[in-house]
Parts: sequence; C-alpha cells; structure tokens
Amino acid sequence: MSRIGKSPIAIPAGVTVDVKEGEIVVKGKLGELTQKFDAVSVKVEENNVVIERSSDSKDDRSKHGLYRSLINNMITGVSEGFTITLELVGVGYRASNQGQKLDLALGYSHNILLDIAPEVGVETISEKGKNPLVKLTSFDKQLVGQVAAKIRSFRKPEPYKGKGIKFVGEELRRKAGKSA
Repeated sequence: MSRIGKSPIAIPAGVTVDVKEGEIVVKGKLGELTQKFDAVSVKVEENNVVIERSSDSKDDRSKHGLYRSLINNMITGVSEGFTITLELVGVGYRASNQGQKLDLALGYSHNILLDIAPEVGVETISEKGKNPLVKLTSFDKQLVGQVAAKIRSFRKPEPYKGKGIKFVGEELRRKAGKSA
C-alpha cells in the first residue's frame, strides 16, 4: 500500500475542489489549476480529498501516490503559492527585470533576455556587497520549477570556485583544484 496515497489531503478555507469525470479542478485566491487523472478515484469528503486506487497492479500503485502528491501541490499552490530564489555567484553577474522580461549578464559576450510566463512573478534583488538574487513566485509548482531550471541552465555552478547560478540554500560539491 502506498503510504503517501493513503493519507487524506485537508482543504483549507477559501479553496474549492471540483471532481469531474477524469479531471480535478482546484480554485483558490491565487488562481485555478486542473489535472487529469486515471487508475484512481478521487472523492471530496468533509473538507478532505481522498484518493483510492482501483486495483493492486504496479501501475495503479505508482499512480496512487503520484496523483495524491500532484493534488496536494495544487491545493498548496492556490492557497499559499510557491517561491524559488536563485543566486548569481560571480564577478560582474547581474540580473534585472522589466515586467516579465528578465535580463541576465552572466559573463558571456551578450546579455541573455528571457520572457517569463505570465503566471510566474519575477523579482530581482541587487544589494551592494551581496550576490544578485532572482525571486520567482507562482501558484503552479511545476511551472515555477521549470522556469527556475531554465534560468539555472544558462550558467550552472562550477565545482572549483562555485561561480554560476544556484538555488539559495543549495550545497555544492567543491573540488580542491591543482596541487602545486
């Protein structure tokens, strides 16, 4: 039995969950998300969402925990939202934004301009003496993670000096370098 799939999901105040045939719609103060599902049944009972699977096949067992996690992330997203903060480590690395356009100076011969999806809020923080930060917020966990991964892919942290774009709080494996 899936330990994750068995636990019910509490629905906070201000969030509505509608289950139609093969699709769940979650609405909250931050937005609305939909998710299709199969091989499980989703029921709303007394401010809780309960997910049950139809059989004990390997495919159904794996989807049991998956859909429970996806629905939980949807409910958390529309009620609280998700935030990912990226840190630009390196001399001359800068970030600025004009609305949904992110402008990154990462040591290349040109600046990188990136259009951010309208569902993702972007904010850049530049303080003197500290590394620039890019703060991404959204109600869709998958989308904000995808945008953060795209930004990080422009200059991944290297293991010798630690230069690059990293998540705040991320531990990097550092190497010693040359021994003289």
